[in-house]
Amino acid sequence: MTMSDEIEKADTQQREMPFALVQGAPLTDLPKDLYIPPDALEVFLEAFEGPLDLLLYLIKKQNIDILDIPIAKITEQYMSYIELMEILELELAGEYLLMAAMLAEIKSRMLLPRQTEDEEEEDPRAELIRRLQEYERYKDAAEKLDDLPRYERDIFSTTAEFTGRKINHKPPEVAMETILQVFSEVIARAEMFSHHMIQREALSVRERMGIILEKINTESFVDFIDLFTVEEGRAGAIVSLLAILQLMKDSLIQLVQNEPNGKIYVKAAS
Repeated sequence: MTMSDEIEKADTQQREMPFALVQGAPLTDLPKDLYIPPDALEVFLEAFEGPLDLLLYLIKKQNIDILDIPIAKITEQYMSYIELMEILELELAGEYLLMAAMLAEIKSRMLLPRQTEDEEEEDPRAELIRRLQEYERYKDAAEKLDDLPRYERDIFSTTAEFTGRKINHKPPEVAMETILQVFSEVIARAEMFSHHMIQREALSVRERMGIILEKINTESFVDFIDLFTVEEGRAGAIVSLLAILQLMKDSLIQLVQNEPNGKIYVKAAS
C-alpha cells in the first residue's frame, strides 16, 4: 500500500467517525431536515458593570494615566466595543449610549481651538476624570470587601453530637471572703445562745477536726453551716472554723460552690 492510499484510508476513517450517538446508533451524516437557528451559538464577552467600568478597563489595559486620557483613542476603542455589542445582538443599556455621546462631545471640544492665555479654560476631560477616579475608589473598596472571608461562603460552622458524653463542669473556687461571710451568719446565730452557757469548757481544735471528719464522707456533700453547733456560742463557732481551715490546709476536706455567692458544701477529699 502506497503512502497516498494510507492517507486516503485515514481520511475516510476520520470522515466516518460519528459525531453523535442517538439511542446507541452512531450518526456520521447530518439529517437533511435539521435546522440550526442563526442565534444558536452565543458568545459571552467579559461583563462590565457599566460604561465607567468599561472605560476604566480600557485605560488600565493600556497603562494610560487616568489624569491624561487620550480622549480620541479611548473614544475609538469604546465605539468599537459598542459596535461589537450590536453585532452580537446584545442588549445595550441607555447609559452606554449616553457615555458614547459624552465622549463624542469631549472629543469635539478637544478639537476646538484654545482660547487666549488670559482666559483660563477648564479641561473638557475634568468631569470624566473625576467620575472615573470616584468609580475606581468604590470599585477597589468593593473588591477588598469581597476578598474578605465571608460566613457561609468561605467559613462554615459545623456541629457534632456526642451521645452519652458527660460534661463535668468544674465548680467555682470558694474564696476566703465567702467563707468569712457565711461564718458571720453562724456567729450571729451563736450569739443567741451565749446567755445559756453556764460554764466554759476547754475546746480543742484537734478534737473538733475529728468530729468534723466523722460528719462528712467522700460520697455526699454536707452544708457548711451544719458543721457548726450554734449552741456552743461564739467560742465553739471559732474553734469549728479553725478546725475546718486546718483540714483544708491538710487537704483532708474539699469546699465547693455550685454558683458564685451560693451555698458552700463540704465533703471529704478523695
